[in-house]
Amino acid sequence: MATILDPKEFLEMGKSLPMVDVRTAAEFETGHIPGAHNLPIFTNEERVVVGTKYKRAGKDAAVLLGLELVGPKLARFVRQAKKIAPGKKILIHCWRGGMRSGSMAWLFETAGFTVYLLNGGYKAYRGYNRELFEEKAEIVILGGMTGSGKTEVLHEMIKLGHQVLDLEGVANHKGSVFGALGQADQPTNENFENELARIWSSFNFQKTIWIEDESNAVGSVWINDVLFLRMRKAGVVNMQIPKEERIERLVREYACFQIEDLKNLVLKIEKRLGGLNVKNAFESLDRGDFHTVADITLTYYDKAYLHGQQKRKNQTIYSIALEKDDPKENARAIIEFYANLNK
Repeated sequence: MATILDPKEFLEMGKSLPMVDVRTAAEFETGHIPGAHNLPIFTNEERVVVGTKYKRAGKDAAVLLGLELVGPKLARFVRQAKKIAPGKKILIHCWRGGMRSGSMAWLFETAGFTVYLLNGGYKAYRGYNRELFEEKAEIVILGGMTGSGKTEVLHEMIKLGHQVLDLEGVANHKGSVFGALGQADQPTNENFENELARIWSSFNFQKTIWIEDESNAVGSVWINDVLFLRMRKAGVVNMQIPKEERIERLVREYACFQIEDLKNLVLKIEKRLGGLNVKNAFESLDRGDFHTVADITLTYYDKAYLHGQQKRKNQTIYSIALEKDDPKENARAIIEFYANLNK
């Protein structure tokens, strides 16, 4: 008889035992538990057919159809499971902890596996993820205008042993209209949330968690409401880097990309920049004058950042002036600055 686990127990065991998601490939692609293997009972098309049969002819007819579709696959499922779990201990889940996971559990137990099932399935796991972000923890937001090097500073903080939730790293996006350049494809919104929850659950909530200042969207993915609300209530350490230093960083990061790609992205903020600025930016790109282009785009991004800060009525903002764009030194300075604030 399979052992039933709640999401916390399931994830804890999943650190040492393989997790198998028996939902369809389409469901899995939309969102899955990080590290899980997909071993779908039905193909995407088969699930539609069974669902239609259920609606038109009832449960019994749908079950019979399901058995007809799955029957020829049983031996293959066992062979695949042995490759995934050579120790013959396996964790299984479906969408709600219903017939699909129960059927696969029966099959694997028959084949000699020790099976653990996720109570409530993937749906329960998703609910558990949201509850995780309600854990009491001290969050500090690292702010700074575009080009301040916030992400690199946070990476240096990690090297120094501090806890960081790297939203842009998980999102594969740097946040601005240019943020997708040079990045891998963005995850689905569910997988973005699932990976953030995995990282969040690894933190020591007795210690500070640093998060980069972001809007609720990072490219095409969204920060869940629970976390974003906490971010908007947290204190902010605001990096103040000279504009010349920020321009140099933007040139280093973006001058390597195709001119036409940069022009197309400038056009996306045309209404905010104004027609004359766009014209000047295009002419500068044609001349290879990336410094002027960076300066022009910062006229918009700096205004937007200052406007955003003015809306932080319920947040405490601490500003630290930093002379150069040196992530390693700036990370140390910010950590010391914040520690002194709490003395």
